Amino acid sequence: MAGEAQPQVVVENGAVAQDSTAGAQAVTDTHATTEAAAGGHEAVGFPPFDASTFGSQLLWLAITFGALYVIMARVALPRIGEILEVRQDRIESDLAEADRMRQRTDQAVEAYEKELAEARQKAHGIAEQTRADNSAAADARRAEVEAELSKQVATAEARIQATKTEALKNVDAIAADTAAALVGQIAGKVSAAEAASAVKKVLEG
Repeated sequence: MAGEAQPQVVVENGAVAQDSTAGAQAVTDTHATTEAAAGGHEAVGFPPFDASTFGSQLLWLAITFGALYVIMARVALPRIGEILEVRQDRIESDLAEADRMRQRTDQAVEAYEKELAEARQKAHGIAEQTRADNSAAADARRAEVEAELSKQVATAEARIQATKTEALKNVDAIAADTAAALVGQIAGKVSAAEAASAVKKVLEG
């Protein structure tokens, strides 16, 4: 490679000398130096466990803890407290809203039950009134029918009585004629007035 020393061959008095010996020596020295440095690191160990740095480590721990405490006390904790307060207010608001809705629901149920009871009472009253009206209408209709039947019965009885009277008149006449005929055949001629008088006496008993 360019930059690296290339071995040179020198021919002098029949002897060949190479500069490669110097290069090899340099490589050997470099390897020894690297091993020595590695051995030194192994002797130091993990830095936080180095007893010579405990003082500075404790100092920086105290500074870091103090800074973290100040940040937490002035920034994080107030923010967390504010979030918790807002959440508490929201929870209380939700509980108050739920209680208000429950009260409104109870009032609605109470009003519904009241209206239902009033509707049932009105329905019962309407049914009673309808029943009473129907009963009154039925009574009036029955009275009308009974009056009509009574009128028809009276008319029929009057007609029957008239027919009976007329029939009795005819019976008396027929009986008088029959009696006159029979008596005329037996005892001789009898007048119609005498026959009628005789029949009347017999009917009257």
